[in-house]
Amino acid sequence: MTFSLVARCAKTGQFGMVISSSSPAVAARCAHVRAGVGAVASQNITDPALGPLILDRLEAGLSAGEALNAVTTGRAFIDYRQLLVVGRAGAVNIHSGQQVLGVWGEATGTDCAAGGNLLAGPGIPAAMVAAFEGSKGHLGERLMLALEAGLAAGGEAGPVHSAGLKIADRLSWPLADLRIDWADDPIGMLRAAWDVFAPQMAAYVQRAEDPTQAPSYGVPGDE
Repeated sequence: MTFSLVARCAKTGQFGMVISSSSPAVAARCAHVRAGVGAVASQNITDPALGPLILDRLEAGLSAGEALNAVTTGRAFIDYRQLLVVGRAGAVNIHSGQQVLGVWGEATGTDCAAGGNLLAGPGIPAAMVAAFEGSKGHLGERLMLALEAGLAAGGEAGPVHSAGLKIADRLSWPLADLRIDWADDPIGMLRAAWDVFAPQMAAYVQRAEDPTQAPSYGVPGDE
């Protein structure tokens, strides 16, 4: 029901992920990022609690593999989960349980990992990793290119209806948290949202840290 990619930007230290699914509001359940710590996708038959649990282990100093093992070992129903993890140093790890749905796949690359289930073909995650590794620029743009590459490679076996992009930078709240919760073209709509939001991203951070230095809000009545 899902394909996603988690990643770290080696230049900025930002963490982020993109995801799309035939289910509604997929990013609300499956996307987990934490500044200075890592990113986790918790998908397939989803347990949203697993994302924060893995991030807690990463924050405590465990590697991506150690954090994943700590949370999955002995856990009930773990065969129904697909988990992607990237940690501080860019190390990645994946768990795909024996009960992952349909055609599924996973792939890892430099500072990134991708995975999916109920896919049109098992090569979709590798296409996403290749797109991420072959791109430059802001982490958000590279994530979008990876998601678009996954769709172009076949995406999910059926039509997708939701998508999301989430990025953590240096603050306790996300630098970007964009979601299309139900639409006929969620990835196209997410692209449009990112293209609008990206040029304003730094301004929203400035407004939080020091509104006296923030640029104009660009709304009627603002001077």
